[in-house]
Amino acid sequence: MDLVILALIGLVVFAFASAAQATTGFGYALVAVPIFALAVDTHTAVVATTALGFVLTASTGYRERAHVQLPTARRIFVASLLGMPLGLVLLSRLDGRWLSLVIGVTVLVLVVLLWRRVGLPTGAGVERSAGVVSGVLLTATGMNGPPVALALQASNYPAREFRATIQAIFVGQDLIAVIAFGALGFLNVEVATVVFGGLAGIPIGWLVGDRLVRRMSEQQFRAGVLLVLVATAGVTLISVVT
Repeated sequence: MDLVILALIGLVVFAFASAAQATTGFGYALVAVPIFALAVDTHTAVVATTALGFVLTASTGYRERAHVQLPTARRIFVASLLGMPLGLVLLSRLDGRWLSLVIGVTVLVLVVLLWRRVGLPTGAGVERSAGVVSGVLLTATGMNGPPVALALQASNYPAREFRATIQAIFVGQDLIAVIAFGALGFLNVEVATVVFGGLAGIPIGWLVGDRLVRRMSEQQFRAGVLLVLVATAGVTLISVVT
C-alpha cells in the first residue's frame, strides 16, 4: 500500500480513537485496532496502535503522576510482564486471519463487559490477574485497557486517581511492548508511516472530542462508540470466514 495512504489511514483512525478517548474515556486501542485491521496488515495494526498509545498516554501520565496509586499500579504492571510473552507468541505465530479472529472475538467480549459495566471484587489477587490478562492482550492484540479498567473500577478510586493510575500502567506496558516488538522485528516502514499519520490525528481527535462533549451526552457518544465497535468487530469476523 502507498505510504501516503497509510499515513492518511493512521491520521483518520487515530483521530477517531482520540476523540472517543477524550469524550468517554474508552480505550483508544479498543477503537483503533479493529478499524486499523480492516485497512492494513493485522500485525501492523497491533504494533502501530501500541506505539501510538505510548505517545498518547506518556504526557497525560506525567502530568497526573502525583495522583498515581503506586501499590496498585505496581502490582498490575509487574503482573502484566508475566502475560506479555504469551501475547508475543500469539502475535508471532498466528497469521493475519487467525489474529483478526482473535481481535474480533476479543472486541465483542470486551464490548459486552463495558456495556454491562461488569464489576470485579477488590483485592491484590484480582489486580494481579487483571495485569496478566492485560499483558497478554496488549502484545497479542494491542487492547490492554479493559481488564485494568475493570480492576481499578472495583477499587472505587476518585476520577483523578483512577485516570492517573491507569495512565501510569499503560505508559509502562506500552514502553515494554514497543521494545519487545522492536527486538522481534515488528517495527518497520509501514508501522512508522501509520504512527506518523496517527501523531497528526491525535490533536485533531482531542479537539473534536472536546467539542462533542459539549454537544452530546457521554451516554449518547458511548452508545455510538459501542455500535461502531460491534460493527467493526462483525466486519472483521466476516472477513475471516469469507
